[in-house]
Amino acid sequence: MLLQPLWNFVLGHSSLLRSPFFPVFFSMSIYLSFCLPFLLMDVLSSRSALVRRYKLQPHSSMSWASAWSCLALTLYNHMVFIFPLTVVHWYLRPVHLPNEAPPLPRLLAQVLVCLLLFDFQSFTWHLLHHKVPWLYRSFHKVHHTYTSTSALTTEYSGAWETLSLGFFAAVNPLLLGCHPLTELSFFLVNIWLSVEDHCGYDLPCATHRLVPLGLYGGARHHDIHHLKSNCNFAPYFTHWDRLAGTLFTH
Repeated sequence: MLLQPLWNFVLGHSSLLRSPFFPVFFSMSIYLSFCLPFLLMDVLSSRSALVRRYKLQPHSSMSWASAWSCLALTLYNHMVFIFPLTVVHWYLRPVHLPNEAPPLPRLLAQVLVCLLLFDFQSFTWHLLHHKVPWLYRSFHKVHHTYTSTSALTTEYSGAWETLSLGFFAAVNPLLLGCHPLTELSFFLVNIWLSVEDHCGYDLPCATHRLVPLGLYGGARHHDIHHLKSNCNFAPYFTHWDRLAGTLFTH
């Protein structure tokens, strides 16, 4: 099995995986690691025309005060809301780590299905919170504080938005009965795509350039949403916005 050596390595750290601290540690460390290259690009963009040419809004900039504000809110949400819930989940549903790794085709297929499910759930949630003024004012408006996207704005949101979208991400692997390695893989991919969506750069190696037929939106797709606010509600793929007539590509 191709994934067995990797899974054996993960099993060697089983005490960490079984810790109630692991979900928050994993989420924050992976999130900040994915944000770091784009934060470096933000620093370089004011000095380098090569970097600035890929910036979606070349005249915008992320101040250190804004970056710290975004980071502080992310840490607050994780410590005050997410961590207590992970402790409850750890107590009620102890982590089970099987000895065998999943087959690679099954892992890839289930990660894709989890992404498609999350994309639909997020699209529905997002559209509803834009169409119902009370929901927008009460919960989603915080995320739209910045009309120019930057990596750390990915998780700049209130507790309700953080918890509800986190719930969607957590429940999908459970519904599919995914192996823990598949679950970790999905979380890695989901966090990366979310950060890339908000990074503020349209790079030559961006995910949307690797997916044919315009099926995937990417950073430009989501940056337009933050500018216009009435289109491009799906986080990743474009099919739901096409069907709803809310796709905007320019």
